[in-house]
Amino acid sequence: MPSMDIVSEINIEEVRNASENATRELSTRFDFRGVEASFEWKSPNVVVTAEGDFQIKQLVDMLRNQLTKRNVDPQSMSVGTPEFSGKKCSATCSFKEGIDQPTAKKIVKAIKDSKLKVQAAIQGEQVRVTGKKRDDLQSVMKLVREQELEQSFQFTNFRD
Repeated sequence: MPSMDIVSEINIEEVRNASENATRELSTRFDFRGVEASFEWKSPNVVVTAEGDFQIKQLVDMLRNQLTKRNVDPQSMSVGTPEFSGKKCSATCSFKEGIDQPTAKKIVKAIKDSKLKVQAAIQGEQVRVTGKKRDDLQSVMKLVREQELEQSFQFTNFRD
């Protein structure tokens, strides 16, 4: 019986590489000349520091662009609220790994509501889906990708 797991994982090394690449890009940007701005890698988060709120948004966009180039889904990144301390403003970018219970329940409910002939079960931080046909599992993949859950999902252990 075909089965697969729906998981949410990111490659931390690629996130670190993306933050380093964003730092290199920052040094070449004309609009950041003479501005104190930086990316700081604090595993598993990236701290973005600049002089203002608008510059923080620009730096986050630069980081998202670099994540896309490194094949890391930018949806897995969540940006904290900017905190002001003196002249500097900083925001922490954290990365979601694993599927939490409420999100897993939404996935299972969407699968059941779709009337596909598959069974979905929550197993820790992943969802196991089994069905009689491989095509049903591929329909589940499409369904999960179309959901607006603000998280990236991967499909692993695809077995016949």
